[in-house]
Amino acid sequence: MTFATSDFDFVLPPERIAHTPARPRDSARMLCVGPDGRHMDRRVLDLPDLLRPGDILVANDTRVIPAQLAARRGQARIGITLDQPRADGTWHGLARNARRIKAGDILTFDGAADLTATVEARDPDGGVALRFNQRDEAFLAALTRAGALALPPYIDRPEGPVASDATDYQTVFARNDGAVAAPTAGLHFTSALLAALDTRGIQRVTVTLHVGAGTFLPVRAANVTEHRMHAERGEITAAAAETIAHARAAGGRVVAVGTTSLRLLESAAAKDGTVRPFSGDTSLFILPGFRFRAVDILMTNFHLPRSTLFMLVCAFAGTAAMRAAYAHAVEDSYRFYSFGDSSLLWRHNDPDLRL
Repeated sequence: MTFATSDFDFVLPPERIAHTPARPRDSARMLCVGPDGRHMDRRVLDLPDLLRPGDILVANDTRVIPAQLAARRGQARIGITLDQPRADGTWHGLARNARRIKAGDILTFDGAADLTATVEARDPDGGVALRFNQRDEAFLAALTRAGALALPPYIDRPEGPVASDATDYQTVFARNDGAVAAPTAGLHFTSALLAALDTRGIQRVTVTLHVGAGTFLPVRAANVTEHRMHAERGEITAAAAETIAHARAAGGRVVAVGTTSLRLLESAAAKDGTVRPFSGDTSLFILPGFRFRAVDILMTNFHLPRSTLFMLVCAFAGTAAMRAAYAHAVEDSYRFYSFGDSSLLWRHNDPDLRL
């Protein structure tokens, strides 16, 4: 199947873009779209009543790092956005003024005199592989001093991130450092909501997918299938895979908190839907026609027009249903993007999934 990028366009007035989160987080609105495409307006705090005892919530426990760095090579200034940790201990990053650096160069960083990085490789598109002189806790401490949050470009911060962003742009699930961008569906959860889910008998497990800077890159190809997804590093532990398998075997539905959790689960799923342990990179690109094996329900924010994430939700809940849902969301003043409202989507045309 082939699709034009324009097939996934829609009109979004700028005033619908959220620049601050709902407070409290779980007071955000949530548009529910059932397997038959019908939608209804709810709130995130209604989530326990919308799920069934025995269902299992799968959230991404990646933690956002201050990935925006001001580097120097001699007198040359180079902006670096860290993108992904690599298995060999290096970091992939995106560089501004990348033409000024080459393999073997040593970079220093404003704000952290003890932090340096060796350029191990430079890609034609501005990507660089960096090996830092610090690791683990020392590296994270240096990043805290030298780095800033790489907030999405649609969040209005003309003077850069503000103090509240450090907590607002981090989920309650965050445990494993390595993400450039937050898995934003998780931003809606609070300790009170988690307690209500526990009381309802909803199981919980976490997986890890370190969200990279590629999540912000637009689809430039006219033919969607020509777009190249950037790889992101993820892990599903054996214990997490076993917990999901037991819940499914007992009749529970798998509820992915965010497209990152969904992509990782589907990357690790066998043909029968069994989620296997996973450790490595995934560049799974989901378009309408994709056969979902692992995930039954998806909780996710509202996405950009023409984006790979809007394509994903169209694949999951049906293109016609998502176009209607997004038109309703725009008309009814839902708040869009990272700090915006949520949606809860049932996999379309599945008779075993009921609202």
